[in-house]
Amino acid sequence: MDYISTRGSAPAIPCKKAIIKGIAEDDGLYVPSHFPSIGPAPFEAPERNSYPRRAVKILKPFLTDYTGEELSAACRTAYAENFESPQTAPLRILGGDPAVLELWHGPTQAFKDMALQLMPRLLSFALKAEGEKYEVVILVATSGDTGKAALEGFADAEGVRIFVFYPHGGVSEIQRLQMVTQRGKNVGACAVKGNFDDAQTGVKQIFSDSALNRKLAGLHFHLSSANSINWGRLAPQVAYYFTGYDDLAAAGKIRRGDPVLICVPTGNFGNILAAYYAFRCGLPVSRLICASNRNRVLTEFIRTGVYDRRREFFKTESPSMDILISSNLERLLFELSGRKADAVIQWMKELSIQGWYKIDPRGLEELQKLFYGGFADREETLAAIRQAFRKQGYLMDTHTAVGYSVLQKYREETGDGTPALLASTASPFKFNQAVLEALGRDTSGKDEFALLEELSAITGRPVPAKLAELKSLPELHGGVCEKEDMAGALLQFLKIS
Repeated sequence: MDYISTRGSAPAIPCKKAIIKGIAEDDGLYVPSHFPSIGPAPFEAPERNSYPRRAVKILKPFLTDYTGEELSAACRTAYAENFESPQTAPLRILGGDPAVLELWHGPTQAFKDMALQLMPRLLSFALKAEGEKYEVVILVATSGDTGKAALEGFADAEGVRIFVFYPHGGVSEIQRLQMVTQRGKNVGACAVKGNFDDAQTGVKQIFSDSALNRKLAGLHFHLSSANSINWGRLAPQVAYYFTGYDDLAAAGKIRRGDPVLICVPTGNFGNILAAYYAFRCGLPVSRLICASNRNRVLTEFIRTGVYDRRREFFKTESPSMDILISSNLERLLFELSGRKADAVIQWMKELSIQGWYKIDPRGLEELQKLFYGGFADREETLAAIRQAFRKQGYLMDTHTAVGYSVLQKYREETGDGTPALLASTASPFKFNQAVLEALGRDTSGKDEFALLEELSAITGRPVPAKLAELKSLPELHGGVCEKEDMAGALLQFLKIS
């Protein structure tokens, strides 16, 4: 399997090189040259009790220049040893609708661990195979969860340094503490005075700064990414949609081959894009439900075909989705255009210059055949948390609640009763204040750790150890920079004058 750029002028390369590079030299995103046929029932009986073995089965056709031994070792060490649930990504069958695919049982309590525990291992094998003589510098922009998951995954990795930018005042306090207390000789984090889109734009500008990249190359540094623009981040996410479907069938809720709805709360479009790729590989999906918060740029795109970032930015109770420029949408545009790079280049140029673009009617028709877009505001999000807890005894975080609310709206609007998988992207403990407020608790004057204990008392579940320890860990990364000086902050981290 080779990988090609969404912008057409970069040469096709094998997957190990794509994972090392992160982004193509023409500023496009790498996509598979074709979609392998996997189908609705790829797993044999002995594999069904092992998430690592099932992940290998799905990844093999995409990562063809990795040996079976490399993939097995990478998946085993990423999943079997680092997740608190023996199922890794357990499926919770609620008393009613929907079935919840819990993706947050890794070390940072967020779905990003599903990819970022595996990606460093894939990168390590790739670097050894290529015999690279430089040090890879992983550069990350985060709206909250990716940053900590990347720092955790790459901490003390040989031949790699990692530097994370996050919006100053734009992440939850738990998310901030997770990043600024991260230990490791090769890690760093810096707050950016701006929102996530400012941080993401700054990172892209660093990647495209030819003079800076030449300077880094002369010092034997090579920039790469751990955001979902890197294929090594996106590929592992495809696997859990197949395992979730398989578990739904094993529970007797569907027959293998029956279609399902998949509902994904998303801001940067990576998590739902992985579900789309699973669909293209034969997973029976009738609709993909794209759930947004008050920053509903994706909802309006799916409904109108117009992507318009020229709007007010809102800080919400689901901060990982507070995004106006959804980078991974470029990969879907590539498919909607019939893989015409010229069309993608034009749309991205229009987005950069005028702040919006409109896809053609044929592309919009294809988009709406499969995707449904909806959003939930603060009141609807908190109401969803309250409803699921009171009626089904299930407590969800704010991001998952956005998905829960939008799925209900979809059912009411369409009358579609197809069984649904809801991607649950974070532990409710990570967003404890909003969750407690949804349950009618007064949170005023209480710090993060008092809130964690109160939520523990309500649920009867212990505070996750990785969150509880934050109270006693020193803050190691206190940097703050202007959005115009992100390159300077990176050079300071690398000790380059």
